[in-house]
Amino acid sequence: MVRLAKEDELEKVNIIRKQVHMLHSNGRPDIFKVEFSKQLENHIYSFFNNENSDVIVALKDDKICGFACVEYVTKTDSPYSHKRRYYHVAEFGVDEQTRRQGVGTELFTYIKQNAFKMGFDKIELDVWEFNEAALKFYEASGFVTYRRYMEFNIL
Repeated sequence: MVRLAKEDELEKVNIIRKQVHMLHSNGRPDIFKVEFSKQLENHIYSFFNNENSDVIVALKDDKICGFACVEYVTKTDSPYSHKRRYYHVAEFGVDEQTRRQGVGTELFTYIKQNAFKMGFDKIELDVWEFNEAALKFYEASGFVTYRRYMEFNIL
């Protein structure tokens, strides 16, 4: 089952967020700190309490096994780009013990349906190049790359 999170479930969501954070800190220790700080823990409440974002949870046997933090974004018209609205997946994760069991697919089915109901015509997200499993999952879910960030190491 996939639905909007309840406030008393956010600490359980943070357990999975910490797993995702560790994946990132292991993959890019030059960028991500190892510690899952109190500030990071509390960041979930900014998604939960903001009218332009939500926290979504996936449950299996009444246990939270996946989550997504989503934002409803409106960009105004500018000299560079047209006004646009999109549904942004800011954070996404599935508990290590329930990966590759359809949880992520169920989350994205809910996200697609919710975005459609809300009148969005696009869903966007970003993913780190080192995270090959996530890249494969997002591509299999129908996402395509339309922009890249690149770096050049001086040292």
